[in-house]
Amino acid sequence: MLTVDFDYFDLQSGHVCVDLGCGEGRHSLTAYLQDDVTVIGLDLSHQDLKTAQSRIADMASYNPKSSVDFAQANGLSLPLADHSVDRLICSEVLEHIPNYIGFLEEIDRVLKPDGRLCISVPRSWPERVCWSLCDAYRRTPGGHIRIFNASHLSREVERYTLAETRRHGAHALHVPYWWLKCLFWHAETEPFILKWYHRFLVWDLMKRPWLTHAIELVTNPWMGKSVVLYFDRSEKHKD
Repeated sequence: MLTVDFDYFDLQSGHVCVDLGCGEGRHSLTAYLQDDVTVIGLDLSHQDLKTAQSRIADMASYNPKSSVDFAQANGLSLPLADHSVDRLICSEVLEHIPNYIGFLEEIDRVLKPDGRLCISVPRSWPERVCWSLCDAYRRTPGGHIRIFNASHLSREVERYTLAETRRHGAHALHVPYWWLKCLFWHAETEPFILKWYHRFLVWDLMKRPWLTHAIELVTNPWMGKSVVLYFDRSEKHKD
């Protein structure tokens, strides 16, 4: 289940791509399938990194020209040289971070003058519904500590000589699942409707029928669980 549009992200041969807050590696491993790229997945969770690392062997035969490595790192102090990264992904991460400005500063430091950045965060209004339905949703350790207004976040990023070039939504079908999850958060046994909806999402992920694809195309712009923002270096910076 990808959030980033890799067609637009434009990974090219020879690029270095960093997946900051890579989790179990869904975007890192997709980037790895592109031709002749170097992918670095960074995260604080040792367990998630182990899972991501274990998946490399299953994919190595698909693209022997590319490489992918996973490492434990803090986004406030990246183990990367200045202006060394062509493409950087930070997907569903900043809502967990107390000092997200520090992350943006580090992203600005490592991204090349002609680099491209993709950031995704939960869309504000579905997220507010989750918070209103269940206080434990946001108080769970490692949970979401803030709700982003996407336009405000874009202005914050653009302070670092980056210009937003595209915005889209993703995963609209997942919004009702999280509302149900919050509604029944404290239930002793998971209700049937929640189990059924989860099975539906897994089925949709595996089968990708045209009908649910069409529904997401229509609903993602206003209801997508994630808002996905892309940035390039501004013309002012290039001069």
